[in-house]
Amino acid sequence: MGGWGLSVFRFAGFELDEQRDELRGPDGVAVKLRPKTFEMLRLFAANPARVLSKQELMEAVWPNVHVGEDSLFQGIRELRTALGDDRRQLIKLAAGGGYVLTAQVIVEPVAPPATPAPDAASPVLPSDAAPTTPADIATGSGKSQWSIFGLRGRVAVIAAVLCVVIGLAAVAAVLKPDFIIKRTPPVIAVMPIVDASNDPRGAAIAGEVTSRLADGFARIDNIRTVAPQSSPSAPAENIAVTPADFEVRGELQRSEQAWTLRARIIKTATGEVQSVATVSVDANEADPQLQQSRLTAGVGHPLARRLNELLEASASSSANRDSSAGSAKVVIDQALASINQTTRERFGVAQTMLQKALADEPDNVDIAVALSSLQLRGFQMRWYGPDEAKAVEAQASATLERASRAKPNSIAVLESYCRFLSATNHFAESLVTCARVLSFDPWHGGALYLVGLGQIFLGRFDDALATFQQADRFDTPTVSRWTWLLGAGWANQLMGRGADAVPWLQRSIAITTASGRTQMMLAAAYQQAGRFDEARAAMQEGLKMVPGTTKLNVAPPSKNASPVYLAATDKVIQLMVDAGLPEK
Repeated sequence: MGGWGLSVFRFAGFELDEQRDELRGPDGVAVKLRPKTFEMLRLFAANPARVLSKQELMEAVWPNVHVGEDSLFQGIRELRTALGDDRRQLIKLAAGGGYVLTAQVIVEPVAPPATPAPDAASPVLPSDAAPTTPADIATGSGKSQWSIFGLRGRVAVIAAVLCVVIGLAAVAAVLKPDFIIKRTPPVIAVMPIVDASNDPRGAAIAGEVTSRLADGFARIDNIRTVAPQSSPSAPAENIAVTPADFEVRGELQRSEQAWTLRARIIKTATGEVQSVATVSVDANEADPQLQQSRLTAGVGHPLARRLNELLEASASSSANRDSSAGSAKVVIDQALASINQTTRERFGVAQTMLQKALADEPDNVDIAVALSSLQLRGFQMRWYGPDEAKAVEAQASATLERASRAKPNSIAVLESYCRFLSATNHFAESLVTCARVLSFDPWHGGALYLVGLGQIFLGRFDDALATFQQADRFDTPTVSRWTWLLGAGWANQLMGRGADAVPWLQRSIAITTASGRTQMMLAAAYQQAGRFDEARAAMQEGLKMVPGTTKLNVAPPSKNASPVYLAATDKVIQLMVDAGLPEK
């Protein structure tokens, strides 16, 4: 690794010397490390106080090589042994599985090697001179010829440089500015949550939420996250911190019934508050991990969305922003207002308005997304005939593909595309797009639900259940809570676990009471668990809500579904029949 532009990193009494590829202990003696372990430590030292995710560490230390987490864990163990970090305080495990070097790091550049003096026996030629030949000496023409060549050479070099500059300017006219200047991602500093609770548990909860927030923001693709940490042995002001574009700050308070966290994003340069989020959780919750998860997600979800909006706005041209804020916004608002009372007629009016607006502004991403979201409502309400549905699906798919190319990092665009792919039974594609949503908002319960839905239709029931359970731990946004509760019940049911499915389905029904299909699923779960009287009562309740339902029309669409899912669904439908669902 030796070479130019390298550094020595000093921390906790140790020295990491890049030029010598060497770690020295407090006594100056070299500490033996394997090359990959040394590279991992170098990465930590170059990013002090920043949470490095497992994926980031593995990709940096083992580039272009697939390795399991065992290799990472072994490297961490070796580092802790080499550093005497038995208490795991120097390299700390962050919430979610990332790691952070907590020590103060001092960086000193290594002086470049001195340029050797020229050998006295070797003549030094002028910059425009060259070795002369015997013929040159005989004619005395060597110096004058090379002087002329030197002048011409300089002119040629200048001309070549000008050509390169002109060429780059021409390329820049058709390519993004990043072609010439690589833009660095904005830096987000997650500051320690202030404990204002006057509760002995407050400091521990605030510290854990800080770590979880930092880990979540570190997973977001288009930002860099630093997490300054304060402790009695390493005050915050003594820790080297990368200058941040935004800061996340918050305070934890405690009332008689609840823990409340209030957090905000601040633009560092101006001190202006960009967004505020507040969440409260039950103070009597028996599971502290669940408390911490919901406190973190409750502020992380809205702050991540707002941060995405800020970054997308700054990435757009002022012309695009003005267009979106002007006539396009008026049309979108009018279209949405016209379908507040969901009828087929209002839906048709709104669709016509948005189609006309998009024809007038074909490059307006906001209108395209609004139209596609509206058409998704049409699919869900089955307001399209078979032929029309096929044409609209193709058009909406093309529209959202264009929107995702225009705004590849926009949560709003990716959300719409994710929902559309799921609603049209393109489950493999929806998993990819929904995962992109989570790469910009790791706490997005709605996206997790759609991921789990795709996993169900692909026959991956265990994966789906884990996904729905993760959404339930985050519980954001709460308006979507009934969906992942339903999903967890459904996944259990498809795996033959009726008794486990019952409480999930009951919780979903308690939120959305008028769902006849969920009542029928509950009936099947009761039947599966041997609770036959309750099964029949639930089925009767479901049939009241959705009269005319039979074995022939109760199943969801099976397009693109796996044979595993279809076989499990047949068993669930038979349980519904056993609980009283008419066969015809």
